[in-house]
Amino acid sequence: MCMKENPVGIELAMNNNGNVEEEIDFSCEPYIGLEFDTSDDALKFYTSYANRTGFKVRIGQLYRSRTDGSVSSRRFVCSKEGFQLTSRTGCPAFIRVQINASGKWVVDHFHKDHNHNLENESDNDTPISQQKCATAITCFSEATRRPRMKFTAESKNETSSPVGIINFKRLRKEELEGQPPPEPYVGQEFSSPDEAYQFFHAYAAYVGFGVRIGQLFRSKNDGSITSRRFVCSKEGFQHPSRVGCGAYLRIKRQPSGRWVVDRLHKDHNHDMGSGKDSRAKSLPALNILTEEVHAGSVNGDLFKLDNYSVPSGVRQNHIKSDWYSVLLEYFQSRQAEDTGFFYAVEVDHGNCMSIFWADGRSRYSCSQFGDVLVIDTSYRKSVYLVPFATFVGVNHHKQPVLLGCALIADESEESFTWLLQTWQRAASGRQPLSVIADQDVAIQRAIAKVFPGTPHSFSLWQIKAKEQENEGLMGDEFTKDYEECVYHSLTVEELNTKWNALFTKYGLKDNAWLKEMYDNRASWVPLYLRGTFFAGIPMNESLESFFGALLNAQTPLAEFIPRYERGLERRREEERKEDFNTSNFQPFLQTKEPVEEQCRRLYTLTLFKVFQKELLQCYSYLGFKIHEEGTLRRYLVRKGGNDMDKHIVTFNASNLIISCSCQMFEYEGVLCRHTLRVLQILELREVPSRYILHRWTRNAEDGVFPDIESWSSSQELRNLMLWSLRETAAKYVDAGASSVEKYKLAYEILREGGRKLCWHR
Repeated sequence: MCMKENPVGIELAMNNNGNVEEEIDFSCEPYIGLEFDTSDDALKFYTSYANRTGFKVRIGQLYRSRTDGSVSSRRFVCSKEGFQLTSRTGCPAFIRVQINASGKWVVDHFHKDHNHNLENESDNDTPISQQKCATAITCFSEATRRPRMKFTAESKNETSSPVGIINFKRLRKEELEGQPPPEPYVGQEFSSPDEAYQFFHAYAAYVGFGVRIGQLFRSKNDGSITSRRFVCSKEGFQHPSRVGCGAYLRIKRQPSGRWVVDRLHKDHNHDMGSGKDSRAKSLPALNILTEEVHAGSVNGDLFKLDNYSVPSGVRQNHIKSDWYSVLLEYFQSRQAEDTGFFYAVEVDHGNCMSIFWADGRSRYSCSQFGDVLVIDTSYRKSVYLVPFATFVGVNHHKQPVLLGCALIADESEESFTWLLQTWQRAASGRQPLSVIADQDVAIQRAIAKVFPGTPHSFSLWQIKAKEQENEGLMGDEFTKDYEECVYHSLTVEELNTKWNALFTKYGLKDNAWLKEMYDNRASWVPLYLRGTFFAGIPMNESLESFFGALLNAQTPLAEFIPRYERGLERRREEERKEDFNTSNFQPFLQTKEPVEEQCRRLYTLTLFKVFQKELLQCYSYLGFKIHEEGTLRRYLVRKGGNDMDKHIVTFNASNLIISCSCQMFEYEGVLCRHTLRVLQILELREVPSRYILHRWTRNAEDGVFPDIESWSSSQELRNLMLWSLRETAAKYVDAGASSVEKYKLAYEILREGGRKLCWHR
């Protein structure tokens, strides 16, 4: 597991009389983990840093405890943060301090980069700024500098230990000199699991194979860890690169507290790599089994588990170290029950980073409903303890369906790229038709890299928050004109005309917020999104959080897994209820149109209600043929008595292709009232099959594909068939294994099916 050391800084303190500063070094830059006695000290320090760097500071948001209302966190921002004034540029630079259990204020977020030019302060200004901001600011003292790892001491003259205790400093030195490390053996002792892992890792690197952390076993009495397995990286078959290698080393805890190798299998079933080539990367800088830290087997003074420290060249990590061991143990137990369960951990410079997981049901849902991918990172809206994000789709009942979960180590392009690539791998290579995610440069770049050409719509909560912040400064009249421009423009020309009028009327030609929003209009203005399939997610509403109030950014580790499972089961129970209702209830027909009966038979209850509403509304519209050329006809459809509500419907009689300028079908996948009116005029008694999307039908989760020819690719269809068969087979196996009699019956059915599929020729 990934662990980081405490940062080593310079102590800034006052002397006893509080008048003279001693050993103050104002060259110290902010960093994650920097501590202060008070939030005022943090502000003064950041102000001093700003003066030296060339920008000014404003006091930003504060956050209060939900328990007692006390201030728990503060943000100090660049004076050019936001867009409320024309002089501001939306600068993202800020520092955030959070109070910890000891009463200290710790820097937990720091964004250094500005999006504007910095002023060059003269050298003479520096001492003045230092004098203004010097208070009892405490960094980690040089006196706290300690070695990164501490192992059992040995005599300098000893070259080996009869009881199997390894001197890793000497081992690494011997490796560098080309000497082979000692071989493991049954009975070998270690002072901790971490020491055993480091030894086995070094041995494996020399021999030429990789190592993974395998199973752990707990005591039934007190739950403490009693043994651990370290396995060859090619153990198991979860990945094509793994070949089921049986090599491993197991250590067992003794009553004395020491750990002894009680099982060892050295033989591999694959070729070994070059030990010489692999030694350079054999030992990560720091790789600790975090469960053992909390068990007391490692000196807690040597390590900082909260990932505050960020060594040079290493990315930040907002996932606390104890989450890894708990989640990985949970994942392994789920894999034993669910053969489709998938999880992955990103590793950077030997440190565990982001985590992704999806159970078999979610992966099956990816094949059915992964055409629209919503990446919910709403944890960023608050002071979060855990960066928990979800990948969500929309099922055939228009309910949110889980497609995967993640803990995001840092909000960098690397993290998001890894997460999207991992989701795609879990989803059997699925390429979504559209993605909804935050308005964030790192996310935008990751989506463009992993899903090239896939439209990315910004999360509505971000857009609304910015609108409310800026509209409030400009008045109600501006808000009305703004919303008319953005949400009611029907053409690009109309939008551009209204937008320019907005700039002129309110004198906003230099407004940075409006300029930025206009530049990104294709990712949030409804006019630009209507031609892309988003499963009908409302453009003026945010998608409901999948886990609701059960899981949020403040959920503690001890409650996370039980709440996660409870929330997941609640959602799936809601889906089962809708499946039952769709199978057992028939909605009333309100017309005598054959298309209504057709769609009642095919659609789920929820989708039929959407269709039925459009069908009933079409009777209030009039249709006029305005153009005909060969098999191509064009109709003007308008609402009776309302010349403003009108659209153009185009129909091709040769292939029954019909389209409307409102683009409801493109966006939602259901024909609109305008096209239904034209179908009535043309006396077509059924909706063409291409306009009944399989994902909205009662059979969406079954192995029935009425519109095979409409699938975008043979690979996509194959993946859907594969997951459909897996899901059905899983239910078949569960039912067949419930008793001996059912097992015999299931086995006979399976054999008969095999003969029909020509398993054996």
